[in-house]
Amino acid sequence: MHVALVAGSDAGHAFPAFALAERCVAAGHRATVYTGLNWSDAARRRGIDIAGLPGLAATDVDDDADAGDKLSARAARMAQLLAPVLSESGTDLVVSDVITVCGGWAAELVGLPWIELSPHPLYLPSRGLPPIGSGLAPGTGIGGRLRDTLMRAATATSIRRGERQRAAARESIGLQAVDDGPYVRFVATLPGLEVPRPDWPADTHLIGPLLWEPTDDVFDRPDGDEPLVVLAPSTAETGAPDMVGVVLEALSERVLGRRVRVVVSGLHRPSADDLARFGFGDDGSAPITVGLGRQDEVLADAQVLICGSGHGILAKAMTAGVPVVAVPGGGDQWELANRLQRAGAGRWVRPLTVDAVADAVRTVLDDPEHTRRAQRIGASGADTVDPVTVMRRRVVRCA
Repeated sequence: MHVALVAGSDAGHAFPAFALAERCVAAGHRATVYTGLNWSDAARRRGIDIAGLPGLAATDVDDDADAGDKLSARAARMAQLLAPVLSESGTDLVVSDVITVCGGWAAELVGLPWIELSPHPLYLPSRGLPPIGSGLAPGTGIGGRLRDTLMRAATATSIRRGERQRAAARESIGLQAVDDGPYVRFVATLPGLEVPRPDWPADTHLIGPLLWEPTDDVFDRPDGDEPLVVLAPSTAETGAPDMVGVVLEALSERVLGRRVRVVVSGLHRPSADDLARFGFGDDGSAPITVGLGRQDEVLADAQVLICGSGHGILAKAMTAGVPVVAVPGGGDQWELANRLQRAGAGRWVRPLTVDAVADAVRTVLDDPEHTRRAQRIGASGADTVDPVTVMRRRVVRCA
């Protein structure tokens, strides 16, 4: 079986595709990931077959400020470029990231079965939930259900506009206006981070988080036996601004009122000014390590994670049984931060202030129930489906 995995270049979407590709190869299949080449060195070092996703770079006619245009008109152009590549490569099955729509459309153009991959909880609208992104729990009683109904009605206009844009884009490349959707959906999250819905789609499988590390390096732990706090700033453009400096000041002994050891895990080194807010001196004496290393490995020793509440890092924390102080930015981070707090596995902070972060960290450190709840969510990963088995069965069925 030769699987083509299609995803954008953002870490939150490319990394799950790499993780699934590795699982395919481990099961004896071929896998090629079509994405941005910014991760090519890391992917190839791990033996992953990676290829540039045709048309990924925006052109002068693309309107990325219009989400509907970005997800539809641009997807149509990319699908036309990708379709012949899939046909010539001997692909048997396409797995397309949920927002990289071109993968599924290209598969349709050449008659291949395809699977939609959500590298996070299922975000399809539901008649039993408030709109995704609100961060609200499903309403209860007459008042709560009415609230959810009114909120869904308020978002319906935008949804219908997106559907019209999608239909027009599909017709422009010779596909029927309304598609039948993927053959199968994969939802790559922990069951403990999902919410029940009365209209769970057919052929939609919880496969557990697809976690992947871009490096094999490991972090040196700061000396001492104080609690270890890991700070992982968001990799998304929608992450909270000035997060590193504010959090480091909140973790300083002067503000927190106690001493903690800190590992800052990020693609970029914190500025000297940000490190100074923690108390990082010229002699490097402060209990802090910064750099790029395996987050899964360091979380095994952590007592708290502070992060932007993107799904990937939250899933790593829950898998390690580590409670979280979430500093949500845009996108789905607010939704996930609220789910985490409702589950009792951490606290969210908004607006971002030094005192608010310090209060949240003290609360999580002082109440072991947060750790127990995180461990419970992590343990829910045992109740998931093997995606490679589902993929293999789908190829056989379509042969």
